[in-house]
Amino acid sequence: MTFVCIGTLRLADGSQDISAVEGVIQHIGKAIAGKAAFHSVVIRSTVLPGMTRGHVLKLLERETGGQAGEAFGLAINPEFTREGSAVADFRAPSRIVVGEIDALTADRLVSIYSGIDASVFRASAEAAELAKYADNSWHALKVVFANEIDAIARLAGVDGHDVMDIFCADDLLNISPAYLKPGFAFGGPCLPKDVETLTSWCQSNGLDIPVLAHITESNDHVIARVNADILREGCSRVAFLGLSFKAGVCDLRASPIVTLARRLIGAGLSVRAFDPDVSRGRSLTTGRDYTDDAFDDLGDLLVDDPDGLMDWGEMIVVASRADQYGSALSKIESRHAVIDLTTSRSRRFS
Repeated sequence: MTFVCIGTLRLADGSQDISAVEGVIQHIGKAIAGKAAFHSVVIRSTVLPGMTRGHVLKLLERETGGQAGEAFGLAINPEFTREGSAVADFRAPSRIVVGEIDALTADRLVSIYSGIDASVFRASAEAAELAKYADNSWHALKVVFANEIDAIARLAGVDGHDVMDIFCADDLLNISPAYLKPGFAFGGPCLPKDVETLTSWCQSNGLDIPVLAHITESNDHVIARVNADILREGCSRVAFLGLSFKAGVCDLRASPIVTLARRLIGAGLSVRAFDPDVSRGRSLTTGRDYTDDAFDDLGDLLVDDPDGLMDWGEMIVVASRADQYGSALSKIESRHAVIDLTTSRSRRFS
């Protein structure tokens, strides 16, 4: 087994330079071609998603004259080590990631790491490649976020370290897996309001905070992408399972689901929705402040019969998988086009 740990560089235009990796892979491929025993190649270098399967694999096939899993083995095993503490990070990693091309090489890698106490994730090569970029992008974002909060703290006349100490003390929501799941846009009465209010206050005081200032813009892009996906399907009748920004509440204020529904209506599509929490909220005197005031003609949009809604709809938008939607979800058929906002995946059921 050969581990390729060659550094990857950045070209002047920002694109990745893997020429050094390519050169090494060609030499390794030639050597493997002269061997009788099965030999595995493991990429440790940081490469973009698709590079191992799409480029390295082709180079090895060309040099060996065979295919992965037969003439040679291939996997990617990204490193999560830091300069200055690389040996300690290797011996006590946060986790071990094996991006699998062929099963034998993946099994070999898992065996090699058997003496290290860490969780092992076997994934596709592309997921393993992207995991490394997700890590480094997140670390960069954390540094920038902390520095922007510090700049705001200075403007407010407080100690940024005190603020971030309080922030980091919350390991239930802040320093945790909470919210770090792909899905749909954020919404509700708090997050949009507070982000925009803080950004506006900073701008009015001459403080530029580029990351925080673009959170709302990035959130809008999530809605726009889903809107484009739905329009691309060519369906005319769209049924929503859920309208509020999260299950169990009747609040439609700043709900991204409502924003999406409005855009589809504006594009000429027929939209109906089933949301029992919102329907109950409309029966309360105060509930209309959070329902009808947030969506004009809501009464024409909401339906109480989920089975009838599923019969009517061509496109089903799953905004929630809470228990109250179980019956409707069980009625999804192969004829339905489905956008599942709970997983960020579009799929057609069969």
